[in-house]
Amino acid sequence: MNHAVKKAVAAKQPSLNRPPITLHHWGAYEVGVDGDKLREFSGLTTDSDPSPIGKNLLASYDHVSRVKEPSIRRGFYENGVSSDSSGRGREPFVSVSWDKVADIVADVLRTTRSRYGNEAIYAGSYGWASAGKFHHAPSQLHRFLNAFGGYTYSKNTYSFAAAEVIVERIMGNFFGLLANSTSWPSIIEHTDLLVAFGGMPLKNAQIEFGGSANHVQKSFMHDAGCKGLKVVSVSPMRSDTESVLNFEWLPIVPNTDVALMLGIAYVIASRNLHDKAFLNKYCVGFNQFKTYLFGVSDGCPKTPQWASKICGISATDIEALALEMASKRTMISVSWSLTRQEHGEQPYWMGITLAAML
Repeated sequence: MNHAVKKAVAAKQPSLNRPPITLHHWGAYEVGVDGDKLREFSGLTTDSDPSPIGKNLLASYDHVSRVKEPSIRRGFYENGVSSDSSGRGREPFVSVSWDKVADIVADVLRTTRSRYGNEAIYAGSYGWASAGKFHHAPSQLHRFLNAFGGYTYSKNTYSFAAAEVIVERIMGNFFGLLANSTSWPSIIEHTDLLVAFGGMPLKNAQIEFGGSANHVQKSFMHDAGCKGLKVVSVSPMRSDTESVLNFEWLPIVPNTDVALMLGIAYVIASRNLHDKAFLNKYCVGFNQFKTYLFGVSDGCPKTPQWASKICGISATDIEALALEMASKRTMISVSWSLTRQEHGEQPYWMGITLAAML
């Protein structure tokens, strides 16, 4: 292209003098810098409700606690794979150069492979911190270790591992269900009562793998509150549900949601309020579940009084909630956090059972 053409094209181009943009799991931001210093994070004008989480980077970017160079535990630095692991948690760390750490890692990998085989190498990087694909830590690590002969890897996620396993066995493809969750407009239009086990904090919807271009959750919650949707938040913390929602808080003992669900199910079934036609046509195993619910199989009926002693919510409140759920168009929500505990598959199994009954 000759000089005259370049000049004419340049004249037609819009100005590119814009702030740089950075992408994170909590959204995209315009970045303000002063020299080599990070000074400002501003949500894009196209984002109706930018997440405030991004502003935390201003303090953490050059904070004194940030690890800025490779560091190795002293015992391991001095003795390699032959070091005494008892020093973990007690020995100081030694800073080393990138060239030095590359040599140490290469030596450790070769030694481990020769002594124990590739299955002794665990590629454990989870990768959630990687917003991009090229800089996605597990992809890079796994590709590298595959070239080295293979590795041992993890199964499922820490986010909802128990749900991944149990939901697939009850309802089919878990990730298919996850990708087709009921939308807020549908909830607002067709729901009278939303019971949220584990609450419904706004911060959970501000983060998405790869980032969200437009944060709309708060707006939908506001619309739901204006529409009169009633929300019952079952959580140890009141702050787990946003004040813009018209919600009632039921403070519960942590990890006892299943007991509460069983107490609710007992009221619904004992009063013959469950949807027998739906259960007969679409479900398998309700009669077996009912023998457990009524205590036929173990001598312990799962009454509201029984549930109250476990979950800390009064039997009166449990019964009232059960009757309200059975009399209204009710939506049940179970947060991912409820899987991150012992027997974490049970809240999902019981939540699906309760939804089927309704």
